[in-house]
Amino acid sequence: MLTLNANIKVLIVDDSAIVRKILSKELNAADGIEVIGTAPDPYIARDKILQLKPDVLTLDVEMPRMDGITFLRKLMASKPMPVVVLSSLTPQGGKTAMEALDAGAVEVMCKPGAAYSVGDACRQLTSVIKAASRVKVQKKATPQSGTASPTQRLAMTETTNKIFAIGASTGGVKALSAVLPYLPANAPGTLVVQHMPAHFTTSFAQRLNGACAMNVAEAKDGDRVIPGRILIAPGGYHMLLQRSGANYYVTVKDGPRVCHQKPSVEVMMNSVAKFAGANAIGAILTGMGADGAQGLLNMKNAGAHTVVQDEATSVVYGMPKEAARVGAAEKIVPLNEVAKTMIGYAQG
Repeated sequence: MLTLNANIKVLIVDDSAIVRKILSKELNAADGIEVIGTAPDPYIARDKILQLKPDVLTLDVEMPRMDGITFLRKLMASKPMPVVVLSSLTPQGGKTAMEALDAGAVEVMCKPGAAYSVGDACRQLTSVIKAASRVKVQKKATPQSGTASPTQRLAMTETTNKIFAIGASTGGVKALSAVLPYLPANAPGTLVVQHMPAHFTTSFAQRLNGACAMNVAEAKDGDRVIPGRILIAPGGYHMLLQRSGANYYVTVKDGPRVCHQKPSVEVMMNSVAKFAGANAIGAILTGMGADGAQGLLNMKNAGAHTVVQDEATSVVYGMPKEAARVGAAEKIVPLNEVAKTMIGYAQG
């Protein structure tokens, strides 16, 4: 447990000596973080965890003797602690990211490389480590099916021209997996921004599609927003709602980061406020930072209903806290009431 003003103690687990050296240098240069050790494989990491008692672990996936996902599962079953997994920016890396989050990782990030410079990656990692250090990790429970049964799913009457807009960051993959599968097949067209890199969002959308009654896909430019469809903003791009007559559709485009993010919840929700107005229902779920707070407020000011996840059920109470602080939250509810609240608003 961290004490006031104490540095966050970090153990780096990676089979690459170069990566261990780079991460150690960059993280030690950050305020409030101290790298107390490194390990080239999970067996040495296990001993150092017991010896050094780190607050946060950074974990590679592909390592000798034991892969990172297997080690993560064992760690969460015996000595749970905040773990940030570093994965490659590839389609396979996206699948690995989903496995890591299922196994108990607080966050999955891309290793420095062609898409992310060392500086950018380490700045982001610093923020994630600071957020992860505040997460209370519990022993991993027996895995549950991600698919809600028809009797568990909520029901609703047909609605026209309604839009759901949801934003999340750290802890959001699990939060969204606890909300979206409970929406019925005829729920309003839904836009989701989850802070993730490219490929990771592709795998996330594919996994959700198998768990939800609604159709789930990674958004493509020009996709229509219709009842029964959930569109996930692709990593590395902004997603905006547009309207042509009675039809809603999205544009997917590049651009500067907003609130340090791309995709940005702020960008998406501002567009929803502009084009859907009072026909929208917005929600901010767990996540660090303030992305989406002003956008949700703009939605509320345009007549939309708004929901914010409460502190008790948030992995990181950053984005929801900021949304509540600026007055954007019409209701603050626990995670298991988010879907029900949004459907209730949609039905008037």
